[in-house]
Amino acid sequence: MSYRIQERIVRDASSKLNVIIVGAGLGGMGAAIAIQLAGHDVTVLESASAIGEVGAGIQVLPNSARVLFAWGLKDALLPYATMPRMCNFVSWKGKHLSEMDYHAYAKGANGPFMDFHRANLHKCLLDRAAELGVNLVTNARIADVEIAGDAAETATVIFADGRRMTADLVVGADGIHSRLREVLVGHADPPELTGDLAYRLLLPTEAMMSDPTLRELVEDPQVNYWVGPDAHAVNYVLRGGQLTNMVLLVPDDMPAGASTAAGSVAEMRARYKGWDPRITKMLDLCDDSSDVTKWRLCIRPGLEPTWSHPSGAMTLLGDAVHATLPYLASGAGMALEDGGVLGLCLAKLTDKSAASKRQALAIYEECRRDRTERVVARGSYNQHMYHLHDGPEQEARDQRFLEFAEMDRQWMSDPAFTLPVTNETGEDPFPWRYHGVGRWLLTYDMENDVAARWPGAQGGEGLVRANI
Repeated sequence: MSYRIQERIVRDASSKLNVIIVGAGLGGMGAAIAIQLAGHDVTVLESASAIGEVGAGIQVLPNSARVLFAWGLKDALLPYATMPRMCNFVSWKGKHLSEMDYHAYAKGANGPFMDFHRANLHKCLLDRAAELGVNLVTNARIADVEIAGDAAETATVIFADGRRMTADLVVGADGIHSRLREVLVGHADPPELTGDLAYRLLLPTEAMMSDPTLRELVEDPQVNYWVGPDAHAVNYVLRGGQLTNMVLLVPDDMPAGASTAAGSVAEMRARYKGWDPRITKMLDLCDDSSDVTKWRLCIRPGLEPTWSHPSGAMTLLGDAVHATLPYLASGAGMALEDGGVLGLCLAKLTDKSAASKRQALAIYEECRRDRTERVVARGSYNQHMYHLHDGPEQEARDQRFLEFAEMDRQWMSDPAFTLPVTNETGEDPFPWRYHGVGRWLLTYDMENDVAARWPGAQGGEGLVRANI
């Protein structure tokens, strides 16, 4: 499960693709880095007039950390990372249910658990892409993509203002409301509603330090999940303890057709009335006049029959294909893995033929489809498990929290413990632990996956690798 820092492949024109990526989010920029490292020329098209990431905190699990480190980002990222010591599940009334030793699991999974302000993570990706020579174009809203039949060698993106740009490969990384997905399937294809929405808050920690029950949340960085009837809350610190990230997940009450809507501090407080006093205290730190936005949570369980155009001139990645609930902390991680695997597949090209591109995209999808669909399914399962009402099912869940915590302690008592790599999912309601999905989620090795699935000779022989 170790990672190798990837070196840039130097190609001549006979095998170098001109690649357009639509979307400059985390997935799009990750793919840009990976494909540029594979020796191709990449242009990223972003509809916004300026580059920036919305949102607040983001959790990076060991599998995603190894992808980022393989792209040469470790030294750039670590100054912005918080390394939480533990993850805790707590009942909505404040009773501790179970814990996961993140530092121990980081050893067993060969990669850290890191928390970032999303803007810092995004900026590190942007800087690395620029260093590698990726071309980034803003004010580039895409209206359509033209591909001249299944035998086409190229695809042409058509801008909303009428401009056109042609590439050997177009990659749709344009998010959950993907225009390129609709182009691929040939009809409108909105994401599925989940019945939940999210409030995202960033609180300065200075105001928390005067309360002993809140101060410990800052001084000993941990990730905390409060679970209760129809809702849950997530909390962790960012930027060296300067900020506290708070995410509140509640039933969706937004009007039809909306993706975001205005909320208020008062409605958040009302929704969590009677919950753990620490949540009440943190919400009391919010300014009543603050602008509050709530986000509707949707998913995309999969895409049939394929993620790519038959010509091999267009494919999709990230939320455009497999948007998930954030309840497994793996949506961005799956997009980063997508980009990494796509880059590794394109690294194996020895020519620019349609047949070679089709093969690379087929292996890319073979690597990614089952894994990402399992992540979406587990996120939806967690929605149910986190939001149980008090009663027999909740009591059985809480008992399993305790039983599997003891099994965890026994497993980690071996000084040489490590996570085995299997596809098994256990019954632990604590999703990232050994007997949850940890054995297949945290252990993923993208290089081994591509190498194992690539038929015959591995491709890419004779290409020169250069440190960048």
